[in-house]
Amino acid sequence: MNTKFDDIRPYTDEEIPAAMQRIISNAALPVLASFVYPEKPLGEVKDMLRSFKTIHDFQYGIMYNVNEQIVRNTITQLTYGGIEQLDSEKAYLFISNHRDIMLDASLLQNILVDNRHTTSQITFGANLMMNQLVIDIGKSNKMFRVERPTGSIKDFYVKSAHLSEYIRSVITEEKQSVWIAQRNGRTKDGNDQTDQGIIKMFCMSKPENKIKALSEINIQPIAVSYEWESCDILKAIELYESRKVKYIKKPGEDLNSILTGILQPKGRVHFQFCPAIRREELTQFDNCTNNEYHKNVAQLIDSRIIEAYHLWPNNYIAYDILYGQQRFTHEYTKEQKTDFEKHLTRLDRYENNSDILKDILLNIYANPVKNKLTKF
Repeated sequence: MNTKFDDIRPYTDEEIPAAMQRIISNAALPVLASFVYPEKPLGEVKDMLRSFKTIHDFQYGIMYNVNEQIVRNTITQLTYGGIEQLDSEKAYLFISNHRDIMLDASLLQNILVDNRHTTSQITFGANLMMNQLVIDIGKSNKMFRVERPTGSIKDFYVKSAHLSEYIRSVITEEKQSVWIAQRNGRTKDGNDQTDQGIIKMFCMSKPENKIKALSEINIQPIAVSYEWESCDILKAIELYESRKVKYIKKPGEDLNSILTGILQPKGRVHFQFCPAIRREELTQFDNCTNNEYHKNVAQLIDSRIIEAYHLWPNNYIAYDILYGQQRFTHEYTKEQKTDFEKHLTRLDRYENNSDILKDILLNIYANPVKNKLTKF
């Protein structure tokens, strides 16, 4: 067995039984079980976990139902488009805009399964590996470790090269798809922008040919659009605090964002599979420097995601309120505007800062409209 990637890879099937036993023994299991299977007695859920012998068992027995519960309880309608272009015999690098810590990748898995595609591996930020329970659930769900930029530049370079090699091996050798966000961390301000450093990382495992480096991993951009932005109030507060000093996450903040994203009503949610990045498109940048190449490919992905992003009434309402216009009144009803304005009043409790926070929140929703108007 190849142990080269043991430090970052998900669990193997052989490691699932032990992981299930640790989950069964965890004090948090009763709460989790009541969410995933509210009608089943705890003992029955434990027996089910004991019966799982493979990743497939865990994903289809637990994670699929987790996503179904989230959709049932917090999403009015989950839709998707463009999936017909996927080849079930082909592995892809799904590059998605990133609005919710968990749901962007997790809901995608159900869409893939419902359309007879296999699930993908999923990036798992090292900062989210907060305890053994989270690690066991994540690594049983095809999630692999990704380091955030900390420590020395040399150390991060080595880890990035290692990650690049792992992703390439999963796609080209194991023939499994991979999901990764277009940037480190979620989009907080509504501007979906690909970090060209991510593109650089993909190329590190094949430095001798930058065109092949990307064409071989089949980049498939995905645009995820939430009617009610995940953690929007929390994002507005973070953006406000970031204006004064460098923002430092508080203890438990990531967990709070995960739970808020799961439990918060999201209205309608749409996933759009964009046209894949073709080799012919990459070759037009063949004469560029490496830095220009990475930048151009990032912009190519951005244009796909911005074009495919589904605008909801809230986006148009926020734009009109922000600019004091009635430009998009045909895109929403009076009732929808009233609901959005009521949502804004949740910031009134911040008193002296409420107007600033409302302006930030309006921009979070309005920026996707501005981006479409600018690019198209």
